Amino acid sequence: MMKKLFIIVVVLIFVGGALGTLYYWNQISWPVSDDTSTKLYAVREGEGVKEIAQGLFEAGLIKSTFWFETYVFFDGSESQFIAGTYSLSPSLNSREVVDVLTSGETTPEANITMIEGWTAEDMGAYLEERGVVRKDEFLQAALVTDSRDIISDVTYGFLADKPDNQGLEGFLFPDTYRIYDGATSADVIKKMLDNFDVKLSDELRSAAAARGMSIYEIVTLASIIEKEVRSDDDRAIASGIFYARLEQGVALQSDATVNYVTGKQALQPTLEDLETDNPYNTYKHQGLPPGPICNPSLSALRAAVYPAETEYFYFLTKPDGSTVFSVTYDEHLENKAKYLQ
Repeated sequence: MMKKLFIIVVVLIFVGGALGTLYYWNQISWPVSDDTSTKLYAVREGEGVKEIAQGLFEAGLIKSTFWFETYVFFDGSESQFIAGTYSLSPSLNSREVVDVLTSGETTPEANITMIEGWTAEDMGAYLEERGVVRKDEFLQAALVTDSRDIISDVTYGFLADKPDNQGLEGFLFPDTYRIYDGATSADVIKKMLDNFDVKLSDELRSAAAARGMSIYEIVTLASIIEKEVRSDDDRAIASGIFYARLEQGVALQSDATVNYVTGKQALQPTLEDLETDNPYNTYKHQGLPPGPICNPSLSALRAAVYPAETEYFYFLTKPDGSTVFSVTYDEHLENKAKYLQ
């Protein structure tokens, strides 16, 4: 009886070990998917296996952190990972991923594209997804009140009238950039600020000054225009409406600023949204909000500097993204009933 029990236990151990080994090799030998598209993944200086495994898992590049760490342990490659940015694909299995990350064959540079109207948070999420820098690191750098806190010995004249309690939102110019391997958040931000310095020409700065507007006010207004209106011509008309409201002491009533407060993307905010007591809510507070609500394009900046003079005093955005302008409030209400209700 004991002999049979012993044999059964041995068989179970053998079968269990075989199944465990088979599962282990399945986990490390089979890729996440057959998707051969590549994405950038950055190994940071000082990162351990656990941090690397978690990052790879969140990026959809390995099937399991546990089995990845197990493979690295038995492979003896814990200390062989080399910091840098690598091109990886979900079609690689864990062994191949380890081979790449320990090879030192980093990606020397990559293109990144910041979309017009993105906030610093949007940019941070994109940069983390691309494996350039981590979102929290980028936000920490982008929200500093003095650019010299992250970029030593660099002074940007266009930030001279920025309030001391405001970060760099609005000045992170949306464009396509080439980012070198190992770039820091400060490196990325410096590229965007340098680009803003070029794009905001002397002509635009002089025209803004002639209007009695500071650069910070122009950027703040441009950020609202960016979020509200699509076409260049319509942006100039909307800009003229905002200027007329500012001059007459009428609230801007921008839905985009309300969405900035609520985090929604509503064409028509609810009554509850409109009652939100926040300085960025331009339905409740007259004048410009405390700062930009996004990073505007050159088109929006130009519209903020060169508004069109018209009789319009109201506008709304239709579901298809086009803009409808009105002269009177009654006409505006009719358009709301026609296009938004």
